[in-house]
Amino acid sequence: MPASNPAQLSVISVIAASLQRERRRAGLSLAEVARRAGIAKSTLSQLESGTGNPSVETLWALCVTLDVPFAQLVEPPKPRVQVIRADEGPVFAAEHSDYIAKVLSACPPNARRDLYLITAQPGAPRASEPHRPGTVEHVVLSRGRALIGLTEEPVEVHPGDYIGYPADVPHIFKALEPDTAAVLVSEHV
Repeated sequence: MPASNPAQLSVISVIAASLQRERRRAGLSLAEVARRAGIAKSTLSQLESGTGNPSVETLWALCVTLDVPFAQLVEPPKPRVQVIRADEGPVFAAEHSDYIAKVLSACPPNARRDLYLITAQPGAPRASEPHRPGTVEHVVLSRGRALIGLTEEPVEVHPGDYIGYPADVPHIFKALEPDTAAVLVSEHV
């Protein structure tokens, strides 16, 4: 999404504030977080100043480094009743595949899950590096067909199928049909 989009600018400002808050909470310098996450210090500086436009991979690396759930970095505070229309919500695209993750619900305090709407197109799979230890992903496919699960042994799933797998090891989501869609719950321990 272009940074000129007002909704994206809002998400970027939320990410900037969240990164600053979580880096300070962890007691780490900008340089140390960038080093541990495997990103350039200038990239992290831009993100914290609200001028960057991060990929989902960059945000995941920062989440692992800061030991926070993905949605905690990207969701602004919200009212108790929340409706996200199909064309709304913070959206993040993968760098190397046609894969989009939209945060539907961040994990509230003392709970351990985040909820996403995934849309993907055939082509390169969304190859995910291991998330925080103990993370499990649950996926229900709503449209299309996909190979989902552990990188070494993905399973073909169809609309209505459910798959759960450990996400603290390499895993993939590969759309086999155009406009494949799924709901993904990321469960943290």
